[in-house]
Order: sequence, then structure tokens, then C-alpha cells
Amino acid sequence: MESRAINFGAGPSALPAAVLQEATKGLLNFDGTGIGIAEISHRSKEFTAYLQRVEQNIRKLLDVQPTHSILFTQGGGSTQFSAVVLNMLARHRLLHPQSTDEGRVLDYVVTGSWSKKAAEEARRMGGSTVNIAADSRKYSKDQKSFDNIPTANAYSFSNDPALIYYCANETVDGVEFSAEETSPASFPFHLLPKNALLPLVGDYSSSFMSRPIPHLSDHAIIYAGAQKNVGPAGLTILIVRNDCIVDVDAAARLGAIPVPICLSYKTLADHNSLYNTPPVLSIYITGLVLEYMLQLGGLDYYAGLTNSKSKKLYDVLKDGETKGIFKGKVKEGSGSQMNVVFDILGEGLLAKFIAGAEERGMKGLKGHRSVGGVRVSIYNAVTEEETDRLISYMEQFAGQHEVNKE
Repeated sequence: MESRAINFGAGPSALPAAVLQEATKGLLNFDGTGIGIAEISHRSKEFTAYLQRVEQNIRKLLDVQPTHSILFTQGGGSTQFSAVVLNMLARHRLLHPQSTDEGRVLDYVVTGSWSKKAAEEARRMGGSTVNIAADSRKYSKDQKSFDNIPTANAYSFSNDPALIYYCANETVDGVEFSAEETSPASFPFHLLPKNALLPLVGDYSSSFMSRPIPHLSDHAIIYAGAQKNVGPAGLTILIVRNDCIVDVDAAARLGAIPVPICLSYKTLADHNSLYNTPPVLSIYITGLVLEYMLQLGGLDYYAGLTNSKSKKLYDVLKDGETKGIFKGKVKEGSGSQMNVVFDILGEGLLAKFIAGAEERGMKGLKGHRSVGGVRVSIYNAVTEEETDRLISYMEQFAGQHEVNKE
């Protein structure tokens, strides 16, 4: 295979080379049908059987219980900003038909650009009151940056919300809820009611399948765009607790906002995610990735790999800070294990760093256009060896441009 660049892009992002090689076979002949996966009917017995295997492997990797359904759809995480609101408001309407729109409260934990957009979409749609249960900007150095995960005393959840939303990992700002429940940066599950069907919604797009999901069974909805860790763009995976798959038309007759048919979780569930044509090719490659993950040891393997890669990156970042070259953007303890963000100090040095990386075959390192700097995305398919090559370059760059030389 010809030489490939190391892809540190934030998404669509790297996929395992072995999976891509296997996928080329299916492009020509899927499952012995003589028809390519990009051509085959989504209702063929071969593809429907494959879709079931993909679901089974998600259940196996994440230990998803029968209390939750796994659904496949399109539109990315941004479409789910709307869909979760519509479906959860429909559920709340059926449970509390006499409540006013003002009494239907949606709690949002805002820790970065994506959760901020989700809250804005909920407010734009109407039919409820949006409560910002926590806003990490209040606890930032400048009172306006998303540079931290708030501690538990910062949260103010409503008594009986229709929805509690958080984003597990913020790709733009590089903050992530810790998987360690003893960490001050973990999500405060202990503040939520016990022995209740929580309306908890987690956007796991950029950390999906990098490690187990804490308290998965307590969630009403977990969703993830595939294009970070498990597949190409075009597929969104939903894990929905069965009581949240409701008759949205019945809710509309009681005054709820009508839900477009393809955004209704009931439509997806009733038709096994085949109400309309799903993203067949994306599902196929995602299925190959999941099989590859299981062969390597599942989430135990990937959680260890993620910890190792991210620790090395944060260590070299700290070393570069002592040299006056790098400057981390996130408070210690709140940093993402998927997207490490930092600035490069010194006039012209950012452009020089990016150019030098590209000369060495490392691409996708520019920070998001809204915040600038450098963003290193180390999703599952980025190997430890590839991460080490970047770390070696960072050490070399910091040494060459060190400010604090004696």
C-alpha cells in the first residue's frame, strides 16, 4: 500500500488501514452477492443481516442491555440537537398532559461549543423552558472561555426536567468529562434522582467507543456521529431507552410539537432503522471497524490505548510550556483524551509548526477556525506509533525554539 499521511483531523477522521483494505472488497462484491455495498438494496437479506450484526457488536462492546434499543439514522449530531428535544418533549407531554410549555423544563450542561449549540437549538424550537444547569465559562480564567469541566457544586438541575443534556467530549474546546467518578471533572451523576427513569441525554460523538460509557443504563438517549472513532461520515448511532420511544403523533394530538416522521425514534424502531434508505456504505464500514475492535480486545484495549496516547501528549505539552513554546488551553484535569488543544507562542511559530508537521506527513493539526491554535485528535485509529512521531516532532520543535534557555 502506498504511503499514507497520519491523520490527526477532528472528523471525519482516521480509519484503520486494515479496515479500509477490507472495505475495498465489499465495494466490488458485498457478502458474496456479486453486488457492491454501495449498490445493494438496503432491504436485501444480506444487508439486513449485516445491520443486525452491527447492532449486536455495539451491544457487546458497550454492554447495552435490552432496556435500550439501538437505532441507525442520518443527519449527524446536529440533527439530534433537534430530535432529542422533539422526542423527549413528546414523552413529557404524554406523561404530563396538563403541564404548560413553560413548565416543561430542559436542563442543559454547557461546557463547550457543541453543548452551547444544542442549548441554542432547544431554545429556538420553543415549547419549553431551557435551564442552563451549568455553564463552564463562569469558571474560566476570562469568564468567557470553555476551558474547564465544572465541579459538582456548580450544577443546578431542575426538579422534574423533560431532558438533561450534556456533551461528553467537546471537540472544539478540548474538554471532556472524566471517566473516573472520583475526579472533580466527572459528570455529577450522584446529583441526579435515584431509582428513576432519568431523562438523561449524552452526546458521545467524539468519544464513542474509546472507553466504556459511565452509567450507560441510566441514560434516556446516547447518540454519536460515527465519523470520529467508528466509521465514515453519514451515520448517526442512537442508544435509546425503550420508554423514550413514544407515539409522537399521540403527543401532537395533546399539543406537543409535531415530530417530522424521520426524526421520530418510534419510526426508526418500528422499522428496524429501515423506514427509508439508511447510509448503507457508512454502516458497512462501521461494522468492519467494530469487528476489528473486537479482534483487538474491545474497549479494554482502546481505553488503555487512549490513556497512553493522551498522557504522552499532555506530558510533552507541559514540557513545551516550561520552554515557553506551547501553552495549553484547558485547565488541568479537564483536558480531553480525544482532542488535545494548545497554542504556540511566538510570532509566526504556529504556521511554522503546522508546515513542519505536514512536511513530515502529519496532517489535520490546525485548531478549529473559531479558536485557532493546534488541535491534536487521537481517535481510535491513530496508533501509538503515529502519536509518538508527533510527540518526537513536538519535542524537537520546542527544543529548537525554546525561549527559557539559560
